[in-house]
Amino acid sequence: MTEKLKDIKKQFPILEQQINDKTLVYLDNAATTQKPISVINAEEQYYKTINSNVHRGIHTLSQLATVEMEESRKSVQEFLNAKKDYEIIFTKGTTDSINLVANGIENLVNEGDEIIISNLEHHSNIVPWQFLAERKKLRIKVIPVDDNGDLIMDEFDRLLSDKTRIVSINHISNALGVVNPIEEIITKAHKAGAYVLIDGAQAVSHRKIDVQALDVDFYVFSSHKLYGPTGVGILYGKENLLDSMKPYQGGGEMIKEVTFEKTTYADLPFKFEAGTPNIAGNIVLKNAIEFIQAIGYKTISKHEDTILKYAKDKLSQIDDIIIYAQKAKFCSGALSFNLNLDNVHSSDVGFILDKQGIAVRTGHHCAQPIMKRFGIKGTVRASFAVYTMKEDIDKLIEGVYLTQKMLK
Repeated sequence: MTEKLKDIKKQFPILEQQINDKTLVYLDNAATTQKPISVINAEEQYYKTINSNVHRGIHTLSQLATVEMEESRKSVQEFLNAKKDYEIIFTKGTTDSINLVANGIENLVNEGDEIIISNLEHHSNIVPWQFLAERKKLRIKVIPVDDNGDLIMDEFDRLLSDKTRIVSINHISNALGVVNPIEEIITKAHKAGAYVLIDGAQAVSHRKIDVQALDVDFYVFSSHKLYGPTGVGILYGKENLLDSMKPYQGGGEMIKEVTFEKTTYADLPFKFEAGTPNIAGNIVLKNAIEFIQAIGYKTISKHEDTILKYAKDKLSQIDDIIIYAQKAKFCSGALSFNLNLDNVHSSDVGFILDKQGIAVRTGHHCAQPIMKRFGIKGTVRASFAVYTMKEDIDKLIEGVYLTQKMLK
């Protein structure tokens, strides 16, 4: 373990508490990461010192808050290596970002066009496209997965056609932890004349993202999965596409001029940022990014890959256990498993683990299609972060053994 990570847990106050008289073992990071003290203090400081609305006031507090929020936007631009800061749109989260695109792109699709998603998608990357398909009479096609949880890319090749208008795929599966070959997907989709949206909700905390190198049209993620506050999301979009899209919501801030006869819209990024934003959260996202950058993705990836391998190896030694996507080509950040016992649901396992102070996620993980693909109702998902240590995995293994004994 590197010195940078040796005392990492000390930066996370919540991890020091007791749950059911046990020291908390937090393994639900794919749902939301915990927040370092630097992020917590930054949000408190905002409300203590510069709380004000942005972009609308000439008084000092408003100007200070505006400067801080726009500095955070620039921080995200550099974080993703976007070409322009106004290609970064603040939203409420990944779901909001996808809905914004699915609504805004409506004037760029025509009846009979096709949308490609995958069998691995979170509901938030399925339902908005279904809404669009219903409105515009489009067809949705689905890339299947093999028994290892990997996308069947030969099938993707067959699904692509001159009717394909949008390909929307997650970078890393929230349900299985499978890493998708997004570089190949983007290249092939562009050759077919399609736009590509990548759902990066599960990726940004684990690996460096370069939107220009990827040549992706849209990339979306949530702050709260990146050690930042809830209620904040990011939509990156190429300037020409954002310019051509219609606004998602109407109201204050997103306008240039309003009359009862006609409204003209503001320039990017404000065209898509109607109403008062989550100012504190948007500002504090910068602190979360700084936390990541201080450690470095090389260190983070190496550590988390070690933790994932250790967890898989340990779980594999337990009898009567099924680990999903165990032989997938690439996985990151999470693993899903079930106890192979009659009449035992994943929630039963999660309930008993919680009594031991171990927090995991159970159920279908808002990804029911992939559960159906594997013929199950849900899984137990353990997901990892930079503060996850081998001792946490050891406690999980002990907990699984005890749970197994209680349920047999």
